[in-house]
Amino acid sequence: MITYKPHYACFDCRKAFKRRLLKDIEGGINKQSESYDAKCPECGNLMADMGLDFEVPSKKDIKAWNHVKDLYKIGVTFHSCGCTGPGYIPKDKQALILFLREKREKFLKHRNFWASRVEPKTESEIQKDWNKNSEFLWVIPDSLKTGSKKNRKIEIGKAVDHWTQQLADIDSRIQKITNVQP
Repeated sequence: MITYKPHYACFDCRKAFKRRLLKDIEGGINKQSESYDAKCPECGNLMADMGLDFEVPSKKDIKAWNHVKDLYKIGVTFHSCGCTGPGYIPKDKQALILFLREKREKFLKHRNFWASRVEPKTESEIQKDWNKNSEFLWVIPDSLKTGSKKNRKIEIGKAVDHWTQQLADIDSRIQKITNVQP
């Protein structure tokens, strides 16, 4: 099994480093290596924890570094196991804004579904509802579901609150990246 090292980046100096792990240090006695914030060796400022799958842009590529900084500002980092990668990462600021706005529309669609939902009563209504609305029913977090696996119930008010919170989060990210309201 390969142990991946976390990447830290300094956006001001446009430098990134892998952080050494305790097992990399002889005897594993240096406890400072993983428990303290990473500081840039050039400027001394705190470095951003970019995760295991961060690909460092060239120092000369200022546009790429600004984009990575924008991603970090809204909470997009490259934390995964190192095997599957971080998923879709927009390649520039315009693609990022478009991605966030599309995600916002999806969240709004989910919130509107739950806000106007009427629970089905009979078995046939439940089956028809599942066939028609599985897109909305499937992605609701388990913490909002009650009942047995066979007789699952979802509290509509909590579902509306969940999607409202998701919208607020995405609106905050859009505002951070664009400095305007969505």
